[in-house]
Amino acid sequence: DFGVSVAGVLCHALVTETTDAEWSHVFDVNAAGVFRLSRALARRMLPRRRGSIVTVSSNAAGVPRHAMAAYAASKAAATMFTRCLGLELAPHGIRCNIVAPGSTLTPMQTGMWAGENGAARVIEGSLETYKAGIPLRKLATPEDVADAVLFLLSDRAGHITMTDLYVDGGATLHPGAHQGYFR
Repeated sequence: DFGVSVAGVLCHALVTETTDAEWSHVFDVNAAGVFRLSRALARRMLPRRRGSIVTVSSNAAGVPRHAMAAYAASKAAATMFTRCLGLELAPHGIRCNIVAPGSTLTPMQTGMWAGENGAARVIEGSLETYKAGIPLRKLATPEDVADAVLFLLSDRAGHITMTDLYVDGGATLHPGAHQGYFR
């Protein structure tokens, strides 16, 4: 009745320093993995004419990130793929949605930190890398993301499909409105 694609890998490197192998690996997991799993789920759900698929993408799919081109591009591909699949499956009663987390307290996040003040720096944002801070003043937890996924899988979201639910504490700001959040 439902399926969730959660796997993801990160390549934190400038485009000029990203190798072909790194680019391919990130796309194979973050985009092609979503395709393969979602296709398999859709094939099982179609005869039943019901189901819900959620892709855990990233807010980086819609906002450029410094030294994260491979990651952001692969998540954008996964996001658009899920929305297109949702359009194809909607007439069959199958919903497809995206949860787009921001900075979440996971090993992927902490692995990018240099020093013990990593969380504070993420929350504050970075003018040097054009990254807005987090207005809620905290990182997401894996439970925050899981709760959003569970909501979209549930009957309470029975009329929601092809949508992106951002779970980022407000970090994804409208272009031009973010300057005031830098310190």
